[in-house]
Amino acid sequence: MTIKLLLPLLAATLVCGGSLLVEAVQPKPKVTSTPAKTKVNQPVQPKWKLFTGPDGRFSVLMPGTPKRNTQTQKTYMGEINVELFIAQPQKQEVAYVVAYNDFPYSYGQMANPQTVLNNARDIALKTTKSNLISQRDIQSTNGHPGKEIEYVDAGGKFTKNRMYFAQGRLYQVMAVTTKKQRPSLVKTINGYLNSFNLVLKA
Repeated sequence: MTIKLLLPLLAATLVCGGSLLVEAVQPKPKVTSTPAKTKVNQPVQPKWKLFTGPDGRFSVLMPGTPKRNTQTQKTYMGEINVELFIAQPQKQEVAYVVAYNDFPYSYGQMANPQTVLNNARDIALKTTKSNLISQRDIQSTNGHPGKEIEYVDAGGKFTKNRMYFAQGRLYQVMAVTTKKQRPSLVKTINGYLNSFNLVLKA
């Protein structure tokens, strides 16, 4: 069985939208030689460990080592790289994602943080054709402005996303899951989101 999770391409304000398709394939159950003693495969619980971004500017607990993906977006400000880090535990219908992009220095210094966050929210909803369930203003542990949004797309995929704007960079920390898996992962997803920590440049 193949489970498809549609993840938003995390483009920031005024960056064209798109989508990234991630597939998680469940291994086929092992068949023993004696049907009377067939083992029931239990979902393997992932080992969570601290992951630190390549430049040391954030850390977060992840279920294993995430895969890195770099997307380049053309904007009126020039090309902007969007860095994504994606972890998908086996046999679970969920993806844990951290993404960020740096704005050109002049824009990053002058931009209104709430405008950046609101535009990122609007693009995420438009790109994934989703309905907003809830939103609230938040702050990082070291005081940088943020926004938490939760939304559902037409295919029933739920996304909980915390966005932060700090030192000219937009961070997005999210979990994408199915309606079926969502109730059993509420505590895990919140723990994941709460573990995100920004480390400021000196």
